[in-house]
Amino acid sequence: MKEHWMLDPAITYLNHGSFGATPLAILAKQDEYRSQMEREPVRFFVRELEAMLDAARRELAAFIGADAEGLAFVPNATAGVNAVLRSLDLDKHEELLVTNHEYNACRNILDFVAETSGAKVVVVDIPFPITGPDAIVDAVLARVSDRTRLFLIDHITSQTAVIMPVERLIAEMDRRGIDTLVDGAHAPGMIPLDLQSLGAAFYTGNLHKWVCAPKGSAFLHVRANRRYGIRPVSISHGANSPRTDRTRYLIEFDWTGTFDPSAILAVPDSIRFIGSLVPGGWPEVMRRNRELALRGRDILARSLGVAPPVPDSMLGSMAALPLPDGTATTAPALYGDPLQDALLEKDHIEVPVVPWPHPPKRLIRISAQLYNEEGEYERLARSLS
Repeated sequence: MKEHWMLDPAITYLNHGSFGATPLAILAKQDEYRSQMEREPVRFFVRELEAMLDAARRELAAFIGADAEGLAFVPNATAGVNAVLRSLDLDKHEELLVTNHEYNACRNILDFVAETSGAKVVVVDIPFPITGPDAIVDAVLARVSDRTRLFLIDHITSQTAVIMPVERLIAEMDRRGIDTLVDGAHAPGMIPLDLQSLGAAFYTGNLHKWVCAPKGSAFLHVRANRRYGIRPVSISHGANSPRTDRTRYLIEFDWTGTFDPSAILAVPDSIRFIGSLVPGGWPEVMRRNRELALRGRDILARSLGVAPPVPDSMLGSMAALPLPDGTATTAPALYGDPLQDALLEKDHIEVPVVPWPHPPKRLIRISAQLYNEEGEYERLARSLS
Protein backbone atom coordinates (compact mmCIF):
# COMPACT_ATOMS: atom_id res chain seq x y z
CA MET A 1 0.00 0.00 0.00
CA LYS A 2 2.92 2.39 0.57
CA GLU A 3 3.26 2.97 -3.17
CA HIS A 4 0.02 4.97 -3.14
CA TRP A 5 1.43 7.64 -0.83
CA MET A 6 4.25 10.18 -1.11
CA LEU A 7 5.47 9.48 2.43
CA ASP A 8 9.25 9.42 2.95
CA PRO A 9 10.28 5.74 2.80
CA ALA A 10 13.09 6.46 5.27
CA ILE A 11 10.56 7.37 8.00
CA THR A 12 8.40 4.96 9.97
CA TYR A 13 5.26 7.07 9.92
CA LEU A 14 2.93 6.23 12.82
CA ASN A 15 1.18 9.60 13.05
CA HIS A 16 -1.54 9.56 10.42
CA GLY A 17 -3.91 10.97 13.03
CA SER A 18 -2.33 14.41 13.20
CA PHE A 19 -2.51 15.60 9.60
CA GLY A 20 -3.46 12.55 7.56
CA ALA A 21 -1.63 11.78 4.33
CA THR A 22 -3.11 12.19 0.86
CA PRO A 23 -2.52 9.52 -1.80
CA LEU A 24 -0.71 10.46 -4.99
CA ALA A 25 -3.79 9.75 -7.09
CA ILE A 26 -5.83 12.26 -5.08
CA LEU A 27 -3.12 14.90 -5.26
CA ALA A 28 -3.24 14.46 -9.04
CA LYS A 29 -7.02 14.96 -9.01
CA GLN A 30 -6.55 18.09 -6.91
CA ASP A 31 -4.13 19.40 -9.53
CA GLU A 32 -6.80 18.82 -12.19
CA TYR A 33 -9.28 20.95 -10.26
CA ARG A 34 -6.65 23.65 -9.79
CA SER A 35 -5.91 23.62 -13.52
CA GLN A 36 -9.61 23.97 -14.29
CA MET A 37 -9.74 26.95 -11.92
CA GLU A 38 -6.69 28.68 -13.36
CA ARG A 39 -7.62 28.17 -17.03
CA GLU A 40 -10.57 30.55 -16.65
CA PRO A 41 -11.00 31.79 -13.07
CA VAL A 42 -14.17 33.82 -13.67
CA ARG A 43 -15.95 30.94 -15.37
CA PHE A 44 -14.81 28.58 -12.63
CA PHE A 45 -15.83 30.66 -9.62
CA VAL A 46 -18.92 32.32 -11.06
CA ARG A 47 -20.42 29.68 -13.33
CA GLU A 48 -19.06 26.27 -12.33
CA LEU A 49 -18.08 26.11 -8.67
CA GLU A 50 -21.49 26.07 -7.01
CA ALA A 51 -22.68 23.00 -8.93
CA MET A 52 -19.35 21.27 -8.25
CA LEU A 53 -19.65 21.95 -4.51
CA ASP A 54 -23.20 20.61 -4.54
CA ALA A 55 -22.05 17.41 -6.22
CA ALA A 56 -19.26 16.96 -3.66
CA ARG A 57 -21.75 17.71 -0.87
CA ARG A 58 -24.15 15.01 -2.06
CA GLU A 59 -21.44 12.35 -2.24
CA LEU A 60 -20.08 13.28 1.19
CA ALA A 61 -23.61 13.25 2.63
CA ALA A 62 -24.11 9.69 1.42
CA PHE A 63 -20.79 8.62 2.96
CA ILE A 64 -21.49 10.06 6.44
CA GLY A 65 -25.27 9.65 6.54
CA ALA A 66 -25.96 13.38 6.55
CA ASP A 67 -28.63 15.70 5.22
CA ALA A 68 -26.87 17.36 2.28
CA GLU A 69 -28.72 20.63 2.91
CA GLY A 70 -27.13 20.77 6.35
CA LEU A 71 -23.56 20.20 5.13
CA ALA A 72 -21.31 23.23 4.87
CA PHE A 73 -17.69 22.95 3.80
CA VAL A 74 -15.07 24.47 6.11
CA PRO A 75 -11.25 24.27 5.97
CA ASN A 76 -10.93 22.21 9.17
CA ALA A 77 -12.89 21.08 12.22
CA THR A 78 -11.49 23.96 14.26
CA ALA A 79 -13.20 26.36 11.85
CA GLY A 80 -16.44 24.40 12.26
CA VAL A 81 -16.28 24.68 16.05
CA ASN A 82 -15.51 28.40 15.71
CA ALA A 83 -18.51 28.96 13.46
CA VAL A 84 -20.92 27.34 15.91
CA LEU A 85 -19.59 28.75 19.17
CA ARG A 86 -19.17 32.27 17.82
CA SER A 87 -22.73 32.23 16.46
CA LEU A 88 -24.27 31.58 19.88
CA ASP A 89 -25.92 34.42 21.75
CA LEU A 90 -24.57 33.55 25.19
CA ASP A 91 -24.97 35.39 28.46
CA LYS A 92 -23.38 35.33 31.90
CA HIS A 93 -26.04 33.05 33.34
CA GLU A 94 -25.26 30.16 30.98
CA GLU A 95 -22.77 27.30 31.17
CA LEU A 96 -20.75 25.53 28.49
CA LEU A 97 -19.98 21.89 29.29
CA VAL A 98 -16.80 20.16 28.09
CA THR A 99 -14.57 17.25 29.14
CA ASN A 100 -10.91 17.42 30.09
CA HIS A 101 -10.15 15.29 27.02
CA GLU A 102 -11.21 18.06 24.62
CA TYR A 103 -8.77 19.06 21.87
CA ASN A 104 -6.78 22.10 22.94
CA ALA A 105 -7.67 24.31 19.96
CA CYS A 106 -11.39 23.77 20.46
CA ARG A 107 -11.13 24.24 24.21
CA ASN A 108 -9.47 27.58 23.47
CA ILE A 109 -12.45 28.60 21.35
CA LEU A 110 -14.80 27.65 24.18
CA ASP A 111 -12.78 29.70 26.65
CA PHE A 112 -12.74 32.65 24.23
CA VAL A 113 -16.52 32.80 23.75
CA ALA A 114 -17.03 32.31 27.48
CA GLU A 115 -14.70 35.20 28.28
CA THR A 116 -16.38 37.53 25.80
CA SER A 117 -19.95 36.61 26.82
CA GLY A 118 -19.52 36.03 30.55
CA ALA A 119 -20.66 32.43 30.27
CA LYS A 120 -19.02 29.81 32.49
CA VAL A 121 -17.02 26.81 31.24
CA VAL A 122 -17.70 23.66 33.25
CA VAL A 123 -15.09 20.91 32.83
CA VAL A 124 -15.95 17.25 33.36
CA ASP A 125 -12.95 15.33 34.69
CA ILE A 126 -12.81 11.94 33.00
CA PRO A 127 -9.86 9.84 34.16
CA PHE A 128 -7.54 7.88 31.94
CA PRO A 129 -7.42 4.84 32.01
CA ILE A 130 -11.16 4.51 31.37
CA THR A 131 -13.18 1.51 32.50
CA GLY A 132 -15.94 1.89 29.94
CA PRO A 133 -18.63 4.15 28.42
CA ASP A 134 -20.81 4.17 31.56
CA ALA A 135 -18.13 5.97 33.54
CA ILE A 136 -18.05 8.75 30.94
CA VAL A 137 -21.83 9.13 30.72
CA ASP A 138 -22.18 9.22 34.51
CA ALA A 139 -19.40 11.79 34.91
CA VAL A 140 -20.85 14.09 32.25
CA LEU A 141 -24.43 13.94 33.49
CA ALA A 142 -23.29 14.70 37.03
CA ARG A 143 -22.07 18.12 35.83
CA VAL A 144 -25.18 19.11 33.86
CA SER A 145 -27.22 21.90 35.43
CA ASP A 146 -30.26 23.97 34.55
CA ARG A 147 -27.82 26.59 33.21
CA THR A 148 -26.10 24.28 30.71
CA ARG A 149 -26.54 25.79 27.24
CA LEU A 150 -24.28 23.59 25.12
CA PHE A 151 -22.15 20.48 25.43
CA LEU A 152 -18.90 20.26 23.41
CA ILE A 153 -17.38 16.80 23.05
CA ASP A 154 -14.84 15.04 20.85
CA HIS A 155 -16.26 12.03 19.03
CA ILE A 156 -12.78 10.51 19.14
CA THR A 157 -10.38 12.26 21.47
CA SER A 158 -7.12 13.52 20.05
CA GLN A 159 -4.79 13.02 23.01
CA THR A 160 -6.23 9.78 24.38
CA ALA A 161 -7.72 8.24 21.17
CA VAL A 162 -10.96 7.26 22.93
CA ILE A 163 -14.23 6.81 21.03
CA MET A 164 -16.64 8.66 23.28
CA PRO A 165 -20.24 7.45 23.80
CA VAL A 166 -21.61 10.43 21.89
CA GLU A 167 -24.85 8.77 20.81
CA ARG A 168 -25.89 8.20 24.42
CA LEU A 169 -24.75 11.63 25.51
CA ILE A 170 -26.53 13.44 22.67
CA ALA A 171 -29.76 11.67 23.59
CA GLU A 172 -29.36 12.57 27.26
CA MET A 173 -28.66 16.22 26.39
CA ASP A 174 -31.63 16.38 24.03
CA ARG A 175 -33.90 15.13 26.81
CA ARG A 176 -32.71 18.07 28.89
CA GLY A 177 -33.11 20.62 26.09
CA ILE A 178 -29.32 21.05 25.67
CA ASP A 179 -27.61 21.21 22.27
CA THR A 180 -24.50 19.12 21.58
CA LEU A 181 -21.59 20.19 19.39
CA VAL A 182 -19.55 17.15 18.37
CA ASP A 183 -15.94 17.73 17.38
CA GLY A 184 -15.62 14.77 15.03
CA ALA A 185 -12.16 15.65 13.73
CA HIS A 186 -11.04 12.00 13.64
CA ALA A 187 -14.31 10.19 13.00
CA PRO A 188 -14.95 10.33 9.22
CA GLY A 189 -13.15 7.40 7.66
CA MET A 190 -12.15 5.88 11.00
CA ILE A 191 -15.57 4.68 12.14
CA PRO A 192 -18.93 4.36 10.35
CA LEU A 193 -21.04 7.51 10.62
CA ASP A 194 -24.77 8.19 10.32
CA LEU A 195 -25.16 11.81 11.33
CA GLN A 196 -28.91 11.90 10.86
CA SER A 197 -29.38 9.00 13.28
CA LEU A 198 -26.84 10.49 15.67
CA GLY A 199 -28.97 13.62 15.82
CA ALA A 200 -26.45 16.15 17.17
CA ALA A 201 -27.41 19.78 16.75
CA PHE A 202 -23.91 20.43 15.41
CA TYR A 203 -21.25 18.06 14.06
CA THR A 204 -17.94 19.01 12.46
CA GLY A 205 -15.33 16.67 11.04
CA ASN A 206 -12.08 16.63 9.09
CA LEU A 207 -11.69 14.88 5.76
CA HIS A 208 -7.92 15.27 5.45
CA LYS A 209 -7.30 12.75 8.21
CA TRP A 210 -8.87 9.30 7.78
CA VAL A 211 -10.64 9.99 4.48
CA CYS A 212 -7.19 11.03 3.17
CA ALA A 213 -8.51 14.01 1.21
CA PRO A 214 -6.21 17.02 0.69
CA LYS A 215 -5.55 19.48 3.51
CA GLY A 216 -8.24 22.14 3.76
CA SER A 217 -11.24 19.81 3.47
CA ALA A 218 -13.69 19.51 6.35
CA PHE A 219 -17.40 19.93 7.02
CA LEU A 220 -19.90 21.33 9.45
CA HIS A 221 -23.29 19.64 9.69
CA VAL A 222 -26.09 21.56 11.39
CA ARG A 223 -29.47 20.09 12.25
CA ALA A 224 -32.34 21.68 10.33
CA ASN A 225 -33.83 23.47 13.34
CA ARG A 226 -30.49 25.15 14.17
CA ARG A 227 -29.29 26.33 10.74
CA TYR A 228 -30.97 29.71 10.90
CA GLY A 229 -28.60 31.00 13.58
CA ILE A 230 -25.24 29.62 12.42
CA ARG A 231 -22.95 31.92 10.44
CA PRO A 232 -19.47 31.35 9.01
CA VAL A 233 -16.54 32.94 10.81
CA SER A 234 -15.91 35.14 7.73
CA ILE A 235 -18.96 37.18 6.79
CA SER A 236 -19.05 37.89 3.08
CA HIS A 237 -21.40 38.54 0.14
CA GLY A 238 -23.95 35.99 1.31
CA ALA A 239 -24.95 38.15 4.26
CA ASN A 240 -27.13 40.36 2.04
CA SER A 241 -27.69 38.07 -0.94
CA PRO A 242 -31.17 38.49 -2.48
CA ARG A 243 -31.20 34.87 -3.70
CA THR A 244 -34.16 32.69 -2.75
CA ASP A 245 -33.19 29.53 -4.64
CA ARG A 246 -30.80 28.38 -1.87
CA THR A 247 -30.79 28.52 1.89
CA ARG A 248 -29.02 31.40 3.58
CA TYR A 249 -26.91 28.78 5.38
CA LEU A 250 -25.43 27.38 2.14
CA ILE A 251 -25.14 30.77 0.45
CA GLU A 252 -23.04 32.12 3.32
CA PHE A 253 -20.82 29.09 3.93
CA ASP A 254 -20.17 28.30 0.26
CA TRP A 255 -18.68 31.72 -0.40
CA THR A 256 -16.70 33.41 2.35
CA GLY A 257 -14.27 35.03 -0.10
CA THR A 258 -11.89 33.83 -2.79
CA PHE A 259 -10.32 30.51 -1.84
CA ASP A 260 -8.83 27.38 -3.38
CA PRO A 261 -11.67 24.80 -3.36
CA SER A 262 -9.63 22.02 -4.94
CA ALA A 263 -9.23 20.13 -1.63
CA ILE A 264 -13.00 20.06 -1.13
CA LEU A 265 -13.71 19.06 -4.72
CA ALA A 266 -11.30 16.12 -4.36
CA VAL A 267 -13.22 14.69 -1.39
CA PRO A 268 -15.48 12.41 -3.49
CA ASP A 269 -12.42 11.16 -5.38
CA SER A 270 -10.74 10.31 -2.07
CA ILE A 271 -13.83 8.53 -0.74
CA ARG A 272 -13.94 6.40 -3.88
CA PHE A 273 -10.18 5.80 -4.09
CA ILE A 274 -9.56 4.71 -0.50
CA GLY A 275 -12.65 2.50 -0.64
CA SER A 276 -11.26 0.82 -3.77
CA LEU A 277 -7.92 -0.19 -2.25
CA VAL A 278 -9.18 -3.37 -0.57
CA PRO A 279 -11.95 -5.84 -1.35
CA GLY A 280 -14.88 -4.98 0.88
CA GLY A 281 -14.48 -1.23 0.51
CA TRP A 282 -14.68 1.19 3.42
CA PRO A 283 -15.96 -1.32 6.02
CA GLU A 284 -12.88 -3.42 5.37
CA VAL A 285 -10.57 -0.37 5.42
CA MET A 286 -11.91 0.56 8.86
CA ARG A 287 -11.69 -3.02 10.12
CA ARG A 288 -8.10 -3.46 8.95
CA ASN A 289 -6.93 -0.18 10.42
CA ARG A 290 -8.59 -0.86 13.77
CA GLU A 291 -7.20 -4.39 13.96
CA LEU A 292 -3.69 -3.12 13.22
CA ALA A 293 -4.01 -0.33 15.81
CA LEU A 294 -5.01 -2.88 18.46
CA ARG A 295 -2.08 -5.13 17.57
CA GLY A 296 0.26 -2.15 17.69
CA ARG A 297 -1.13 -1.11 21.07
CA ASP A 298 -0.61 -4.61 22.47
CA ILE A 299 2.98 -4.67 21.22
CA LEU A 300 3.73 -1.36 22.92
CA ALA A 301 1.84 -2.24 26.11
CA ARG A 302 3.94 -5.38 26.56
CA SER A 303 7.14 -3.48 25.92
CA LEU A 304 6.23 -0.65 28.32
CA GLY A 305 4.86 -3.02 30.96
CA VAL A 306 1.46 -1.32 31.13
CA ALA A 307 -2.09 -2.55 30.80
CA PRO A 308 -4.22 -1.29 27.90
CA PRO A 309 -5.95 1.78 29.39
CA VAL A 310 -9.13 1.62 27.30
CA PRO A 311 -11.44 -1.28 26.38
CA ASP A 312 -11.00 -2.49 22.81
CA SER A 313 -14.58 -1.47 22.04
CA MET A 314 -13.67 2.21 22.59
CA LEU A 315 -10.81 2.31 20.08
CA GLY A 316 -10.68 2.83 16.33
CA SER A 317 -7.47 3.19 14.33
CA MET A 318 -5.51 5.06 17.03
CA ALA A 319 -4.44 4.10 20.53
CA ALA A 320 -2.66 5.94 23.35
CA LEU A 321 -0.56 4.52 26.15
CA PRO A 322 1.05 6.13 29.22
CA LEU A 323 4.80 6.69 29.19
CA PRO A 324 7.13 7.22 32.15
CA ASP A 325 7.05 10.83 33.30
CA GLY A 326 9.05 13.33 31.27
CA THR A 327 11.22 16.15 32.52
CA ALA A 328 9.00 19.05 31.47
CA THR A 329 7.13 20.92 34.20
CA THR A 330 5.07 22.98 31.75
CA ALA A 331 3.40 21.84 28.55
CA PRO A 332 5.88 22.01 25.65
CA ALA A 333 4.96 23.51 22.32
CA LEU A 334 2.82 21.29 20.12
CA TYR A 335 4.98 18.33 19.07
CA GLY A 336 7.74 19.63 21.30
CA ASP A 337 8.49 16.69 23.60
CA PRO A 338 12.21 15.77 23.47
CA LEU A 339 11.35 12.08 23.20
CA GLN A 340 9.33 12.68 20.05
CA ASP A 341 12.26 14.57 18.54
CA ALA A 342 14.72 11.86 19.58
CA LEU A 343 12.60 9.08 18.06
CA LEU A 344 12.62 10.92 14.75
CA GLU A 345 16.25 11.98 14.75
CA LYS A 346 17.80 8.76 16.02
CA ASP A 347 15.35 6.06 14.90
CA HIS A 348 13.49 7.74 12.04
CA ILE A 349 10.12 7.13 13.68
CA GLU A 350 7.41 9.80 13.57
CA VAL A 351 4.97 9.35 16.45
CA PRO A 352 3.40 11.92 18.80
CA VAL A 353 4.29 12.17 22.49
CA VAL A 354 1.53 14.15 24.18
CA PRO A 355 1.67 15.96 27.54
CA TRP A 356 -1.53 14.71 29.18
CA PRO A 357 -3.28 15.44 31.45
CA HIS A 358 -0.41 17.78 32.37
CA PRO A 359 3.40 17.59 32.56
CA PRO A 360 5.32 15.60 33.52
CA LYS A 361 2.60 13.06 32.67
CA ARG A 362 2.57 12.10 29.01
CA LEU A 363 1.20 9.62 26.49
CA ILE A 364 2.37 8.11 23.24
CA ARG A 365 -0.27 7.79 20.52
CA ILE A 366 -0.03 5.47 17.54
CA SER A 367 -2.09 5.50 14.36
CA ALA A 368 -2.79 2.75 11.84
CA GLN A 369 -3.48 3.38 8.17
CA LEU A 370 -3.38 1.02 5.21
CA TYR A 371 0.27 1.84 4.53
CA ASN A 372 1.38 0.75 8.04
CA GLU A 373 2.65 -2.72 9.00
CA GLU A 374 2.89 -4.61 12.28
CA GLY A 375 6.69 -4.58 12.20
CA GLU A 376 6.68 -0.79 12.46
CA TYR A 377 5.14 -0.96 15.93
CA GLU A 378 7.71 -3.56 16.95
CA ARG A 379 10.42 -1.14 15.79
CA LEU A 380 8.89 1.59 17.95
CA ALA A 381 8.72 -0.77 20.94
CA ARG A 382 12.42 -1.55 20.58
CA SER A 383 13.25 2.15 20.43
CA LEU A 384 11.30 2.82 23.62
CA SER A 385 12.80 -0.09 25.58
